[in-house]
Amino acid sequence: MASMVFSHCSGLVPRNFPPVPWNGLAWVLVVLWETKSVKMLLIHSPRSLAVLRHQLASKKCYMSSTAMSRFDPDANLPYEKLTKNLEVVRKRLNRPLTLSEKILYSHLDEPQSQEIKRGVSYLRLRPDRVAMQDATAQMAMLQFISSGLPRVAVPSTIHCDHLIEAKTGGVEDLARAKDTNKEVYNFLATAAQKYGVGFWKPGSGIIHQIILENYAFPGLVMIGTDSHTPNGGGLGGLCIGVGGADAVDVMADIPWELKCPNVIGVKLTGRLSGWTSAKDVILKVAGILTVKGGTGAIVEYTGPGVESISCTGMATICNMGAEIGATTSVFPYGGRMKKYLEATGRKDIANLADKYASLLTPDSGAQYDRVVEINLDELEPHVNGPFTPDLAHPISKLGENARKAGWPLDIKVGLIGSCTNSSYEDMGRVASIAREAMDHGLKSKIEFDVTPGSEQIRATIERDGIAQTLREFGGTVLANACGPCIGQWARSDVKKGEKNTIVSSYNRNFTGRNDANPATHAFVTSPELVAALALAGTLDFDPRTQKLKTPSGKEFLLSEPNGDELPSRGFDPGEDTYAAPRKDGSAVQVDVSPSSNRLQLLEPFDAWNGKDLQDLFVLIKIQGKCTTDHISAAGPWLKFRGHLDNISNNMFIGAINIENGQANKLKNQMTGDYATVPEVARYYKSKGQGWVAIGDDNYGEGSSREHAALEPRHLGARAIIVKSFARIHETNLKKQGLLPLTFADPLDYDKISPTDKVSIKGLTTLTPGKPLTAVIKKADGKELKIQLNHSLNEQQIQWFKAGSALNHMKNQLK
Repeated sequence: MASMVFSHCSGLVPRNFPPVPWNGLAWVLVVLWETKSVKMLLIHSPRSLAVLRHQLASKKCYMSSTAMSRFDPDANLPYEKLTKNLEVVRKRLNRPLTLSEKILYSHLDEPQSQEIKRGVSYLRLRPDRVAMQDATAQMAMLQFISSGLPRVAVPSTIHCDHLIEAKTGGVEDLARAKDTNKEVYNFLATAAQKYGVGFWKPGSGIIHQIILENYAFPGLVMIGTDSHTPNGGGLGGLCIGVGGADAVDVMADIPWELKCPNVIGVKLTGRLSGWTSAKDVILKVAGILTVKGGTGAIVEYTGPGVESISCTGMATICNMGAEIGATTSVFPYGGRMKKYLEATGRKDIANLADKYASLLTPDSGAQYDRVVEINLDELEPHVNGPFTPDLAHPISKLGENARKAGWPLDIKVGLIGSCTNSSYEDMGRVASIAREAMDHGLKSKIEFDVTPGSEQIRATIERDGIAQTLREFGGTVLANACGPCIGQWARSDVKKGEKNTIVSSYNRNFTGRNDANPATHAFVTSPELVAALALAGTLDFDPRTQKLKTPSGKEFLLSEPNGDELPSRGFDPGEDTYAAPRKDGSAVQVDVSPSSNRLQLLEPFDAWNGKDLQDLFVLIKIQGKCTTDHISAAGPWLKFRGHLDNISNNMFIGAINIENGQANKLKNQMTGDYATVPEVARYYKSKGQGWVAIGDDNYGEGSSREHAALEPRHLGARAIIVKSFARIHETNLKKQGLLPLTFADPLDYDKISPTDKVSIKGLTTLTPGKPLTAVIKKADGKELKIQLNHSLNEQQIQWFKAGSALNHMKNQLK
């Protein structure tokens, strides 16, 4: 073990640094003259050692006395460094910059030399932190363990929110989850302790709310292993959803790669008022841009209307930006963010952000690739759905549209909360509706479930009487967790296959998403409209114009909802649910039992054999929408997220087979028998037969779950061929050594049959931008050729050749 001492940001770096030969690991003692402190850094690769030396020698280690969070006292706000980086970029580009560009480009690994072209170049970035929820953290930490690295290089956290099933109520459901998931929680807790990761215990709340309350700050770049990570844009950060392999890169001190996004500007004028809420902004945007309209772009909100939206309202808008395929969404720093930072105990961050306001707002004259304008004065409350979050209905048209389409008008369940809409303001506005209704002798006509976003929100609404009001209204307060939003819902009021309608304030409403019932018509809207519709019990109700009838027969019109933006008595933090990592976790034991059905250590995927791919079977040709829920279902399958082989038994079970119009039933081309998709894939794998899957547009939209890439790779896939990909999923496929290919002519999708064999030619000369050729061999022996495109860059081609990005990283560290 080598060791060395040098000064920090002082320019006094010895010329012969490092003074000892490299032998694998080195403790570096860094003297922080500016703060009169000493810090020990564990350097685990020659490259990271060289980077540290370069940073010190060029005085790039900028210090601030303000920590990024109270949980990360050794990690300070990077504003000075970001400003210096941005000065370099400004000189190069010589044009006004959007807010998105300022934040993103100031986090470049090499701002002086990296190519910067929107929609073209790949950026190599240095994110400030990593966040992982428990369902995806299992695979992320298993991959990190496989890397052999001793400790994460950036502040990172794990949040236990996905594995708690909603069944009876918060207290009971949480206790049951802790028992059921004991093995997984223990694995995550000990892995966090060993590798330097903060751990938020079950019951602490939903990852995105915890990030907003504690970690997000204006100018932040964070990656999170959940597609709704963009929630942090409500506090002016670029928070981007990724797969676990991307998180491993950042935790391993490897620059994170992102294709330089375009920037869509949404200009807001007017002011929010009445029944119109922040949720209606993103519901309207989703209707305009559709589920793929934001792909490859950051959505940046601007204009005078911004200041009429609370910080948590901005977070709601950014959160659901994931549903339009956006890389992320962001708001400029302003007074509403400052108020929220102060209310959550971060006045020092707000004060520093004030000083760097020019970094945290767009330049005058900045150019956007597309501009959408919304007048908030004219914006009508919206309800979107069913089955897709971009099917937008103004509330005045909802009943009419539902009748025309034959959707069930009667609502069975109303649900509020989740990561999208569980702020104090949201709960207060719903409580105002509930109180007025109860004053008139009315309660919810339907089951009404409430999910607090965090322990802090739960404790505060309990203290202030809001939770009790919602219970008296007929509500059940569930655990501080994702619950029904992600399918963790033991629903019992309808049978599977029974046509019914539910309305929620969630963000996603794909088929079977909430309750695994494909006949459930799920609509998403604001918490206020959920409450109003729960009083009416039908989709055919507009609370602005239609009256409710009291038990005595008297009619009344609901008042416009109201609620405090922030609690006047401050937030009640509730129970302490955070476990800080050990300073030295080397002695911590992380156990994974070989007999476990929940956890499984990873084996490396096989490297490319250097040849073209010959005679691959078409495992499945998918008809219509194929989200990550179709590829790797959530709900009851969440318990297997740490066991690749077991969770692979859900691969493609929700996808519709074009051959027969059915899900999870296809023909084994080797035996002629019909079986489930995983069974056929396992059979092909056992015979050494590779395969491809064929898909339609926006393949892999939805969740960031990398299991939708890991499972096909594990069961023998070599390529996924589609009309177009969703951003996160395409990256996840590349990370696992699969070829994500698109038809040069989308009509070629129709030329492939389930009985075809596919050979992919041109791999021996695979280079960025150069198309590949697919030779399609028909059952009668005839052949046809089609062109396939790819977006692999030089580094991603190395991932493919090594078998995965993790394999490539391990090769580099040898």
